[in-house]
Amino acid sequence: MLKKLLLKKKQEGFTIVEVMIVLAIAGLIILVVFLAVPALQRNSRNTQRNNDASLIGSAVNECLNNRNGQSTSCDETTEISQYLDTSKLRQLTTVATGTSFPTSTTAANIAYGRKCNADGSAATTTGANSRSVALLYNTENTSGGNVARCQEI
Repeated sequence: MLKKLLLKKKQEGFTIVEVMIVLAIAGLIILVVFLAVPALQRNSRNTQRNNDASLIGSAVNECLNNRNGQSTSCDETTEISQYLDTSKLRQLTTVATGTSFPTSTTAANIAYGRKCNADGSAATTTGANSRSVALLYNTENTSGGNVARCQEI
């Protein structure tokens, strides 16, 4: 009779091996999310910087078209701001004129009389004329540094 009671007693709960397997799987999922989220955020910021660069380029083009292509008429930030809705800029919040790459990822420089290198890493006077315009800005790379970007306008 005692044997029947012991055999009928139901074992409930999880074994330590089952619990450890579940914890290991949960840990792997958390690790993947932890590694993927910063990359997704960085890519999103870089995409927004590229979109902002296009908006700035459109504003410079509009300014040049309205001024008969005279870059000296559009080399002031105040002139460009008439054509640029700064409330639409999300990442490139500072726009200036200059021939060097800005030091931050939130700034852009408009270089008149310059063209971009073939790889887009620098602006040069080689092959440029007085109507050539390059937009210089930075994006982020995987190690947290800046990558110089040049976009012809």
